[in-house]
Amino acid sequence: MKKWTAVLVMLVFLTGCSGKSRELQRGLDLRSELLKASQCRFSCEITADYGDRTYTFGMDCQGDSQGNLTFTVTAPETIAGITGKIASGEGSLTFDDTALQFDLMADDRLTPISAPWILLKTLREGFLTSAGMDGERLRLSIDDSYEDDALHLDIWVNDENRPETAEILWGGQKILSLAVTDFKIS
Repeated sequence: MKKWTAVLVMLVFLTGCSGKSRELQRGLDLRSELLKASQCRFSCEITADYGDRTYTFGMDCQGDSQGNLTFTVTAPETIAGITGKIASGEGSLTFDDTALQFDLMADDRLTPISAPWILLKTLREGFLTSAGMDGERLRLSIDDSYEDDALHLDIWVNDENRPETAEILWGGQKILSLAVTDFKIS
């Protein structure tokens, strides 16, 4: 009887481990697909939380295989049409005489406009700390670097293995959130 109990306990543990590895594998599959792709496109609504105020705006984004991101602001209407490019953490904005001004966040490391670039960069090369199911969606937890002050991203992935929601945390506090739609990889 003790032998069967031990075998049953082993099977329970092994089944639990294989479930986790399937979830982790989905995260790795998404990373692999992004690394092999020539481009990806998506739209997102970004909310920046400065504590005493929040800003929400929309963007259409396109990332290339070198890690560059181009974007067009789609909302609100007062800033729609502004375009930009972010490469290796440096960026530019263009639109006649209009310019976007956001205060820096995370100890002056990023702006809300750079959130989609951080999302793609972290999906491609970040340190995957955990993967598990959160209801019907896969939740990936990824740090953008191995440094002590890394940005932490929680990314929820749908059943088609595409990001739907992401939160960027710094110092344990959510500073940016993204609602991602129409994520396509080619």
